[in-house]
Amino acid sequence: MTVSVMLFTSDLRVHDHPALAAAVREADQVVPLFVLDPGIARAGFDAPNRRAFLADCLASLDTGLRERGGRLVVRTGDPVEQVRRVVTETGARSVHVAAGVSAYARRREDRLRTGLEAVRCALRVHDGVVTALPPGAVTPAGRDHFAVFTPYFRRWAATGTRAVLAAPRTVRVPELAGVPLPGRRAVTGVSPALPRGGEHDGRARLGAWLSRDADSYEDQHDDLSGDRTSRLSPHLHFGTLSAAELVQRAGRRGGAGAEAFIRQLAWRDFHHQVLAARPDAAHADYRPRGDHWRDDTQEIAAWKEGRTGCPIVDAGMRQLLHEGWMHNRARLLTASYLTKTLYADWRVGARHFLELLVDGDLANNQLNWQWVAGTGTDTRPNRVLSPLAQAKRFDPRGDYVRRWVPELAGLSGPEIHRPESLAPERRAALDYPDPLIDPAEGRARFARARGLD
Repeated sequence: MTVSVMLFTSDLRVHDHPALAAAVREADQVVPLFVLDPGIARAGFDAPNRRAFLADCLASLDTGLRERGGRLVVRTGDPVEQVRRVVTETGARSVHVAAGVSAYARRREDRLRTGLEAVRCALRVHDGVVTALPPGAVTPAGRDHFAVFTPYFRRWAATGTRAVLAAPRTVRVPELAGVPLPGRRAVTGVSPALPRGGEHDGRARLGAWLSRDADSYEDQHDDLSGDRTSRLSPHLHFGTLSAAELVQRAGRRGGAGAEAFIRQLAWRDFHHQVLAARPDAAHADYRPRGDHWRDDTQEIAAWKEGRTGCPIVDAGMRQLLHEGWMHNRARLLTASYLTKTLYADWRVGARHFLELLVDGDLANNQLNWQWVAGTGTDTRPNRVLSPLAQAKRFDPRGDYVRRWVPELAGLSGPEIHRPESLAPERRAALDYPDPLIDPAEGRARFARARGLD
């Protein structure tokens, strides 16, 4: 009786899973294994919102495996040590795992390879499980990665994704001990409106979004109050949905909305290929600009709490606190405000987002922050997003602000974005702070810092 091990990491699904399919095909029995790794917490990646969502994902994965005659085996500890123990206990000949791009994932793969060699077990690392196109699948002449999105997208679109795989019909699991599945209820500090996780919920959300909102995505995905984004990013982060399957299902639907959505998936792949080539971009400037960031703890605290006095920014930050998620347009606005109005270090904002975002993906979070800060791949590094102009364009009636900043709910559309312009007696009646800084002063501060004045 031959045995293989399928080590799940950020690929918690049974549908369209090349590594799982290979493990099932290769052996008579498979150990679907997930290791609760304390090293994730030590590395600063273990946030309550993601831990709660992970518990949902593991429960859903276990259900999916049981529907096919199997089950999920959960262990706790160092992943290399736990995998070696499973190999020793079962006599497994191979371990399958999805390729990662972060420095942490790369070190884990290297340690696994060395550790398994000692017990004469093969490690099989599978590309194209986490992303639609594997990092490094397309490269420019003479370089190991694309640094600009548009030429990357042209090559990405022309290359196409792999074929989508069906879920295995049967998964036979040997007798093996494990620890109980973690539960969401045991996690403290979770955002009140955190969504449910898991492959079942992810596939249901995908189907509903494709039938209801996909066609209008191009025109309405930036509408803050309309909330027409797919909200699939947490499922992509945990791998409960396959990026390759999303590309193909959206492509079959066709139309401008589907094309715009596919472009966003390409952006995700773009950031993963950048981080795969430059792992230090998770904490170091991809393109240094000689910044000497301000470290005003009071301004940063006000930004985190949604008390900057800039309504559109405060609305985004409060949505993050309440849902563990933020509208993509609001992410751009809040990040631009921190880095280019307050001129605070992008790493401060990126760290705060990772502490709360359920979809806190290292590649996308860090590199999007660098893009906004002008230290990343943006070809216009000194662009500043005007909060007022953005609010008028993407929240013209003030409905998004009204929802998340209830102190301003009684104001009209034009007033709600500039409460500081109200008559003194009306302004005094609002339980809302004055602006930390005038936008013009913020732009001047940034221009001086970058030597643009």
